This record gives sequence, structure tokens and C-alpha cells, in this order.
Amino acid sequence: QLQAFGGGLVQPGGSLRLSCAASGNIFNFNRMGWYRQAPGQQRDLVAFMTSGGSPNYADSVKGRFTISRDNAKNTMYLQMNSLKPEDTAVYYCHAQRWVATQTYDYWGQGTQVTVSS
Repeated sequence: QLQAFGGGLVQPGGSLRLSCAASGNIFNFNRMGWYRQAPGQQRDLVAFMTSGGSPNYADSVKGRFTISRDNAKNTMYLQMNSLKPEDTAVYYCHAQRWVATQTYDYWGQGTQVTVSS
């Protein structure tokens, strides 16, 4: 239901924009975000936004990454600037629906981001 793309190889200091396309209306999601997982590491939250709320960022990406969504295109984005080698990871998009007391989680397949000279 979610498809992430836009990863690639970039030099330090460069930029990439990741996209996460939903098969349905993203209005249905109460929360959307991006996670990343480096080799041998746990999957960490990078950024998220809730419906009508302000974006939230991990300290390590504040000021460099921007999360946004285009409801008309049913797509979420992660603009990544001033990339560092430590940003190298597989990036996953995530969405949640809150229905009464139930939480439904959706994950896209990962997209590899490699920052290297």
C-alpha cells in the first residue's frame, strides 16, 4: 500500500528527495513518517507528521531534512540536504491509522540511501 523510492548514491553535502506513494487516500492516515536502518543497527525514527500537526524530527537530522506531504498526489516526501556519511541507511516510509482503540501500521519497502565520496 506504500511504495518508497528516490534513494541512491550521493556525495557528502549533497541532496536527495525520497517519495512515498500510497495506493489509497493519505487522508486516511493519522500519522506518516520515515524511518531508517543502517547495517547492524535498529530501525530508527527520522521524521514524522500527524494530521494537522507540526513535523517532528530526530535530533540528528534537524535543520537538514524536511518531511512533507501532498494530499492531492497521495504522496509523502523527505527532502534530505547536507547529507552526511552517517545518513547512509535503508529508508522506510510508515503510516498509521487510528480506529477507535486500534492502531494499524503500514510500511513501504525500503529504499537505499548511500552517502559516500
